[in-house]
Parts: sequence; structure tokens; C-alpha cells
Amino acid sequence: MSDTTATLTVAHLGTSTVGYRFAAPYDPARPTLVLVNSFTTSAELYRPQFADPALAGAVNLLALEPYGHGETRAGYEQFTYWDSAVADLEALDALGIRKAFVLGTSQGGWIAARMAMLAPERITGIVPLGTSMDLESPRSRELGCWDAVEFCTPSIDALAEPVADDWVVPDEFVDGVLGAGLGDTVTAEDREFWLAEYRRNYTGDAGRHRLRTSTVNLRDRDGLQARLDGVRCPVLWMHGTADAVYSVPNAEDGIARFVNSPSAELRVVDGGQHFLSASNPAEVNAAVVEFVGRWA
Repeated sequence: MSDTTATLTVAHLGTSTVGYRFAAPYDPARPTLVLVNSFTTSAELYRPQFADPALAGAVNLLALEPYGHGETRAGYEQFTYWDSAVADLEALDALGIRKAFVLGTSQGGWIAARMAMLAPERITGIVPLGTSMDLESPRSRELGCWDAVEFCTPSIDALAEPVADDWVVPDEFVDGVLGAGLGDTVTAEDREFWLAEYRRNYTGDAGRHRLRTSTVNLRDRDGLQARLDGVRCPVLWMHGTADAVYSVPNAEDGIARFVNSPSAELRVVDGGQHFLSASNPAEVNAAVVEFVGRWA
């Protein structure tokens, strides 16, 4: 089995390019699992999933990068999480995939939920990891979540002006994301890998603009709590106890709002970080195989 990294074209936002990673060959007898990465990372976040023969043997793995991330490019300058959900559904159309499960880390979790709301007949189940269905509200912080306004605003301000072609994302931005996502589990090798990946993805003025818009989207996003009754597929929400961004009490509140899902389960992972698929791949991958096997 080999992995294919490529792009495809969709009509959304004035014709866009979607970056994806796919575990080939495609097996129509297996269900497809779409993987949606976290804030400013790329499909590379899911290296542990693509490297797991048990998971890759149970599902077709397809990582789709949201607008502002990796190789995905919008035809227009502005985009939101709803746009990423629509583009991902159009990417499934382009690949001839009618139905899929969707796993999303952090922001990927609310993109997964949006996909399930927009196309309930196509999304078989969702697996949100280390996420929140709320906006960045005072209530969220009362439940122990981070302050995204405090985290994002300095970067939004710093990235407001055009830059030269030789600009690259600052190391401190990458370190901030890794610290929030992986805490003290970040190795020197991890850091060097992601520094190189961020420098490749966010260079020049176009890279600055994508990075800033992605950060604005995180800080200023709309909440989904009042819409979650529109999710009608099974939900497996996994959340780490060491998540520094969103809390377990917030996850407990969120999972209870999937009132029309045939099954809505919260599974807490002891010691798990915010980027749970990277910090605890064994637990995540095994749970996904079980979930897909139950609901495919």
C-alpha cells in the first residue's frame, strides 16, 4: 500500500484547489475515512494513521486540507469553515466517493460536524478529536477552555500588513501551535519537521494572507451548539485529559447536544493532548476501527 499526495479542483469559491493525501489503492469494499487537520497544520498531522496497517486495512484513508492549509487554495481571498466543509464534499464528488466517515482534530472536528449537517445522507459518522462546538465564548472559558482571543489576536495584528517574497512564518508562531497542541510531548524531531512544513506552506505575502485568514477564522468562528440537532449520524468524540485548549467538561457539554444522533459517545483518553491523533494514535486508531466497524 502506498500514499498519494496530490491536488484536485472543485468549483467552490470561484474554483479552488484542494490538497489531499490518499492511501492507495482505493478499495470500494471498505468504507472511507476522511481526515481533517487542525489549525495551520497539514495532512502530515495524520502520519501515524497512514502508518497503521490495521487502520489502513479497515478503511480507505483520505486526508483533506481545509482552506488556508497545506496545498489547498481558494479562488477568493476570504473563506470560512463552512466553505471548507463544502469544498471537502465537492472533493469527495471529484474522487467518486459517495459516502464517508469524517475524523477531525480541533478545527477539523467542527468541519466534520458541518459536513454532517450539510450532507446528512453522505456522512456515515463523525469522530471529533480535542474539539469544541462552541464559539470562543466566556462560557467556554468558564468550563476550562483556552482564550483564543488572547492567543490569536497578536498574530492577527502582526500579520495585517503585506510582506516581501522572502517572508516565512515566524518560528514562535509554530512553537505556539505545537505547545498548545502537543504540550511537553513535542520532541526535537517533531519540532524540526513542523518548522519545515510550516515554512513550506506559509511563505511570501500569499502565505501571510492564508495564515492570517486561518487565524481570524479560529478566533471569530460561529458556534454550532444550536445546529447540532442537524447531525443525524453516529458521533464518537475523543478527548484527552491533558488537552490545553478545550476541556473535558466542555466536551461533556458538547456531546450531549447531538440529540438526533443514533449514538453520541464521549471517550476520554487519559493523558491525551489536544492533537490527540498525534499524541495517542494507538487509542485513536483502535477506537476508529471499532466505530467504523459498528456503523459502516
